[in-house]
Amino acid sequence: MSEHQLKEALDTLKQTGVRITPQRHAILEYLIQSMTHPTADDIYKSLESKFPNMSVATVYNNLRVFREVGLVKELTYGDASSRFDFVTTEHYHVICEKCGKIVDFHYPGLDEVEHLASHVTGFKVSHHRMEIYGVCGSCEKKEAH
Repeated sequence: MSEHQLKEALDTLKQTGVRITPQRHAILEYLIQSMTHPTADDIYKSLESKFPNMSVATVYNNLRVFREVGLVKELTYGDASSRFDFVTTEHYHVICEKCGKIVDFHYPGLDEVEHLASHVTGFKVSHHRMEIYGVCGSCEKKEAH
């Protein structure tokens, strides 16, 4: 985990007038460290031993605050629980159809897509989202046996 990322994120919160509570700090740190795009439940379960008085609602409320200030993206995929991604650079997700694992995928060639879409359609494009689906290596190995 990058201490620099954590410091920048905490500075962003302070600049927007958000108080830094120990729980808020821990949730943010967990999100920065986690490469698994956790659900609010995952975060709660990982931190409940450290913060026995913290509820799942506290985790959700903090995630909402982080989303509102632009530190976190909420990823929704059909009926499954929302997953949360600490915002670093623009990237895409490859999702396993068997176990739901999500892996970051960087592809700079798509940076021009929004400009092209705007040019061709006349839309004022705000953002785009791309997801790639398949079966991860672990699930593929399980199927082979």
